[in-house]
Amino acid sequence: MSSSAPIRIFHLSDIHFGLEDREALAWARESIARERPDAVAITGDLTMRARHREFAAACDWILSLDAAVTVEVGNHDLPYFNLFERFTDPYRRFRRIEALVERAIPVNGIAIIPLKTTARAQPRLNWSKGCVTRRALAQTLAAIDALPVGVRAIVTAHHPLVEAGTRGKALTRGGSRALAELAKRDVLAVLSGHVHDPFDLIHPTPNGPVRMIGAGTLSQRIRSTPVSFNELTIADGRIDVRVRNMERVPTRAMQIDDIPEDALPPRETGAPVALIGAVPDVDPPVH
Repeated sequence: MSSSAPIRIFHLSDIHFGLEDREALAWARESIARERPDAVAITGDLTMRARHREFAAACDWILSLDAAVTVEVGNHDLPYFNLFERFTDPYRRFRRIEALVERAIPVNGIAIIPLKTTARAQPRLNWSKGCVTRRALAQTLAAIDALPVGVRAIVTAHHPLVEAGTRGKALTRGGSRALAELAKRDVLAVLSGHVHDPFDLIHPTPNGPVRMIGAGTLSQRIRSTPVSFNELTIADGRIDVRVRNMERVPTRAMQIDDIPEDALPPRETGAPVALIGAVPDVDPPVH
């Protein structure tokens, strides 16, 4: 990759229309319009309950962004109340932005490649957890393997592929296998969301380490940090991560040191909490 022109990617996640933070969304949109990043990656959970009005608002906002955008599907984006639609046409409500969903974006020696981690159903009670099917992984690996020589991949997913160092009850199924396969390729990092706190971790696999970068939330559903998004600057084959937030908290204080096993506020002893430790007493109500 050329060392002459750094690439900037804005990594957003968990905007949760239906429980969105309008001030944060306006700030993020203005930042994109003013700074014109090379690409914007939104790693899922556009809505709170996948209601039609939530999708309408989310699509309006995404289509207003002045940038090349790719969107992942989050667990909150599959039909929540209409099980028939969830099983027969789960992406129906994405129609207005379907060209952006799981979209690969080439940017000057880098390619953003999607990896699907959501499922209509799973053989466990909690369907909000991540799941990487063999088919989804094969599609991602084929897209990476088809890249021109010298082009490096950044993989986008909604769920973190592993939850390192926790009790391990809710690992993304197939996530460890996916990371091990990605470690065989020229992958700079795997971007994800879901847990609402930023992180930047190196995870070992049998085939070598993989960097995992998580974005926070632009919704009212904060965990232990204020609303934020990640600014990634890529130069000379390296990624620098800056966690952008309106309260101007330093990046390191915004990042958790581990990935929790769920996407709930860290109120239990031992749950990963960022240095700022701004854990809300309760989640805001969902209407």
